[in-house]
Formats: sequence, C-alpha cells, structure tokens
Amino acid sequence: MTGTSSRESSSTATTDVVVVGAGPTGMLLAGDLAAQGLSVTLVERRPRETGNLTRAFAVHARTLELLDARGLADPLIATGTALSRMRLFGRLSLDLSRLRSRFPFLLITPQYEVEHLLRNRALGAGVDFRYGTELLGLSRSDTGDTVTAEIRDTEGTRSTVEARYLVGTDGVHSSVRRALGLPFPGESVIRSIVLADVRLTETPPGLLTVNGRGDAFAFIAPFGDGWYRVMGWNRARHADDGEPVELDELRETARLAFGTDYGMHDARWLSRFHSDERQVPAYRTGRVFLAGDAAHVHSPAGGQGMNTGLQDAANLSWKLAAVLRGQAADPEALLDSYHGERHPVGSQVLRASGAIIRLAMARTPLQRSLRAAVTRLLSVVRPAADKAVGRISGVGISYAAPRGSHRLVGRRAPDLQLVEGRLLELLRDGRFVLVTPPGAPAPAGPVPFVHAHWASDRTTTLLVRPDGHVAWAGERPDPEALAQALTLGR
Repeated sequence: MTGTSSRESSSTATTDVVVVGAGPTGMLLAGDLAAQGLSVTLVERRPRETGNLTRAFAVHARTLELLDARGLADPLIATGTALSRMRLFGRLSLDLSRLRSRFPFLLITPQYEVEHLLRNRALGAGVDFRYGTELLGLSRSDTGDTVTAEIRDTEGTRSTVEARYLVGTDGVHSSVRRALGLPFPGESVIRSIVLADVRLTETPPGLLTVNGRGDAFAFIAPFGDGWYRVMGWNRARHADDGEPVELDELRETARLAFGTDYGMHDARWLSRFHSDERQVPAYRTGRVFLAGDAAHVHSPAGGQGMNTGLQDAANLSWKLAAVLRGQAADPEALLDSYHGERHPVGSQVLRASGAIIRLAMARTPLQRSLRAAVTRLLSVVRPAADKAVGRISGVGISYAAPRGSHRLVGRRAPDLQLVEGRLLELLRDGRFVLVTPPGAPAPAGPVPFVHAHWASDRTTTLLVRPDGHVAWAGERPDPEALAQALTLGR
C-alpha cells in the first residue's frame, strides 16, 4: 500500500471501518457494521445528487432474502414488478416459481430504489457519509494494527482517516484495488452495448426476455410502471463508450434480435458501455478487503452483478463485526474465510454469465447447435433447469464445509417457520440463530445468539450464521462443537 501525496493532511479522524464506494455493496456493508454499534466512515467520490441512470435492474431471490433479514425486502418489492419466468434464446423458459424461497421470482426495479433503501438504513444506523470525496492513497501503521486512508474533498482539502479495517466497494475502476497494486486479470467480452429505459407501443411477453439471432442480441425487462429496460448489441456496430447513442440504433438491434422493436419510443436515457470479465486474485490483503465490482466484474447476462456484490457484503459484514467486537477466537481465520467463500462464487458467476452471453451471441453452426442442445436439456430435464435457476437466483449457492460436517453445513438456510417467527425475521439484529427441538434448553454460548425452536417434530439442531448459511448442524446437541462454531463463525 502506498500513499500518493506529500502534503500534510489537514486533519486525522479515527473509525472502526472505512468503506470506499457508496453503491449498493458499500451501503449494505456500512449499514450492517453501524447497526452492530461500530463506527463507519463511507467515502464516495460522486456528489450526493445522482440521476436515474443505472445499469442494474434485477434483484434475485437470494438478495431479497438478505434484504428481508434487514427489513427491506417488502418495501423494495413495492417499487418494482415480479417476474416468475425468464425467457432465454427465444424458446427456453426458466420457471422461477419453483424456487424454495419466500421470493420465487425475479424483481425488476431500478438500482436507485435499492440504493435509496440502503442509504436510509445506513444513515439511520449512524454511518458517516463523505460524498464528493476521493481516495488518494493507503498506508499501514508501523504496528500493522490500523490502515490509514488519505482523502480529498471537492474543495481540495486533504485529510486522513485511520481505521482498523478498510473495504473497497468502489467499482470496476477501484482506487482501493489500484492502491493495493493488485492485478485485475481478464478480458473485454463485448463492446458497444447500448442500454436504455424506453416506452413501448406493443407489449412484449410479461417476463425477462433474452434472445440472440444472427449478429445481434437483446433483452427487455418491464419495470411495471410503463417503462422497460432494454439492452442490445449489434456485431456490426463498434463504437467507443463515449460515442452518443440514438434510439434508432437500439431499435435496429431489437429488430435483429427479436424480429420487432415493439414500437420503442420516448427513451428517458441512453448509454453505451462495454462488458469485461475480470476477477482480482485476492479479496483480502491484510486489513483491506475488496467486494462487489472492485473484486469481480462480468457480463450483464443473468443480472447478477449487483446481487453478487450485495451477497459479498452480507458475508463480510458479520465477520468484521465479530472480530471488531472481540467475539472471534481466531480472527484471522474468520476474516480469511471471506475470500475462501466468496472468491469461488465470483468465479462461478463469471462462468455462468459468460456462458449465457456467448450462447446468445452464437454465430457459427457449431455454436448454434450447442445453444440448441443446452435449450433442449434445460427444457426437458427439470433437475438441470432447477439447478440452473438456483445458481442464477443465488439460492443454490453453498460454501465448503469442514470434512466430516453435517450435510447441511455451508448451505443456505431457507426461511424456516419457527415457533418464535420466520428465520429471516429472527436474523434482523445480526446475531446467530440457534434452532433446537421444542423444549430443548439453549446451551451456554460465548456470544449472544437468538434461541428458536422448530415448529414441528424435527430433531436436528441448527446454528445459522448472520448471513443465513448454516454454521453447524447435528442430530444431537454438542455444546463443544457449537461453541467452536460460534467463536470461529464457520
């Protein structure tokens, strides 16, 4: 880590955690930490006022579960429209209603609606927002116990913030990642993608529609308020990101991909961008972490970008909180588990979204035959389709468990109906939830947890982590194993 300025800072502040980047990932992380009584400074280069231009539009079932565990899912659902099916490549329809979740659908809503809820939550929890402030450099203390961020506001005033930990959630061009000197290996997949919110004269199918034909592919998703999110790419059209976009260009691409442009008109904004597939080798470097697009970026196919970042934040926040509050017997192992659990997920998302985009762009007879074979497989073999939907939605993601563990360890716990209420409601204060058979006493534990009971005759004891994954499970109580799971948090 290196500093970038020799000017003396005007002031130095101290905090538990500095979060750089006030997108959805950063705000969820900051809000979680502040809700646990920790001091958090959130640094954002952009000014507070932002427009409605936003690329993310899809909120998957697993993300809605995490938001539900923070009391935010229902108000977010009210802002958008729920789609129970995804249509890919013209003929393939994936049924989301089969998801074993309280949210068996894909929510279509602009990213700014997600940000609005997360910002209000973070502000209410006491996060110190520093808008219009950029990161200049990072340095470690001589003892290695803190990390210092040098920052500069819009008036040119420089200052420093000293923290126990720092998290970069500042996007694909992450200043934190650059300050660490970390590579961001990968490649550009497609260039000159056009994105817009438009109105349509003709109503397309009421679901997320993705299709590729010839030299073009496009998708259309309804927001439910008369506006539609449209993305298109034309192999014959190559332009730099900064080149202006005309609606006629998107109309032509839609006609090539769908056979119609559905009477597209009245675009409220248009944008052009390119899509990369990249992943940083290490999500943790000492006291600095990377999450969201600062750690991984991939094609927009499947709408997993913002969702993966929010899930990164949910995984990291409770681990940082446990370490900062002295509740982890092995702090280093717990913090290392963030990379160990989330880096493979990022790799998986890169592969899955890349496969969708490449199948949509299929051009040669061999590529089109492969696409037809995949379409037939997922249309006929229900377990394969369910697995694909589970991966895309996030509900099928599990983490590796120690050898000899119960089969449930590492898996996502569904929203169990317990005697004391729904599991996701019981997770709202950020603590572990211990689920035991009715009448079973709660074993003494080294950290606070919520004790709940099965509303059935099940005898399995479950310890559910604050991010909703199973930390420990057993058919008979094992106080020693439970205590270990609570202190290590895995």
